[in-house]
Amino acid sequence: MGPMRDLNALPKAHLHLHFTGSMRVSTLVDMAREQDIRLPDNLTDDKALLVPADQRGWFRFQRSYDAARKVVRSESAMRRIVREAAEDDKKEGSRRLEIQIDPTSYAPFVGGITPALEIVLDEAAIASREVGIEVGVIVAASRIRYPLEARTLARLAAKHAGDGPGSVIAFGLSNDERRGDTASWKRAFNIARRAGLASVPHGGELLGPEHLVEVVDHLQPTRIGHGVRASEDSDLLKRIVDAGIAFEVCPASNVALGVYSHRHEIPLPTLVAAGAEIALGADDPLLFLSRLTEQYQIARDLGLDDYAIAKLARSSINASLASKESKSRWLGEVDQWINTPPQSSPA
Repeated sequence: MGPMRDLNALPKAHLHLHFTGSMRVSTLVDMAREQDIRLPDNLTDDKALLVPADQRGWFRFQRSYDAARKVVRSESAMRRIVREAAEDDKKEGSRRLEIQIDPTSYAPFVGGITPALEIVLDEAAIASREVGIEVGVIVAASRIRYPLEARTLARLAAKHAGDGPGSVIAFGLSNDERRGDTASWKRAFNIARRAGLASVPHGGELLGPEHLVEVVDHLQPTRIGHGVRASEDSDLLKRIVDAGIAFEVCPASNVALGVYSHRHEIPLPTLVAAGAEIALGADDPLLFLSRLTEQYQIARDLGLDDYAIAKLARSSINASLASKESKSRWLGEVDQWINTPPQSSPA
């Protein structure tokens, strides 16, 4: 194989990254040491989480995530997570980060859900200025909590809605896709949508096409978190593509959580062939030990050449909630990347 272009230099947008899951392992260790908190060995053993796609597997994943979240107990910790996520994305060529948080989890340590969200928004604005990457914030409700709580979060998100860096830009729904009745979160999404927020729920990861239909019908997504199981129903896939709904595909996460047993089973080529708008994302690099650029390397391993990879980067930018001006500038930078011949490595 001849020389290939540097994937870290590829301009791109990162649209699927969870707050605690974005942490560096070294940061997790630092925070735990400062508070004399003992971490489970699996969080620091340099091995990526790998579980089956069943209730037991999800429990192991959630237990690990919860153990990591327990060290985030202060404003300074929250600010550090946002800043480092921006710095890490910047190193990997990301021009835009849209980070997702449920402020409920951090509220007890900073005075409530409003301060928790405002800390993240303020640091996102600072990082946007100082790191040189746009950072928007997605407020996400959790399927393991009550739909009424989701409405409270949607109203909070609506109060902070905006289109500039450091604003709430979208409303999501995360956690175990098998929990709850999707239709019961419809009212929360309606509240967010009336405030101009995009709808970005998870779906089509642990459950297949039948549930994706519910997500599309009830939550009217702008983007779908994951959505890879749409590949199992060509009619549904066409419906989603025709509606202009983008997919946030997280290849390493799909294998780590047992959705697919091997990277070569990930249906990225099928989604690409269907004309889907796709944004690759790292999901929870703290647990999966795989950041943004590696998702593009997986795409390369699946047989996509640099022109197809550049198209994925363009899709990520187009699917972002950035301004038209920012998108136009970054798309021009992608063109420069693909129009610059790859350099041979020194012997």
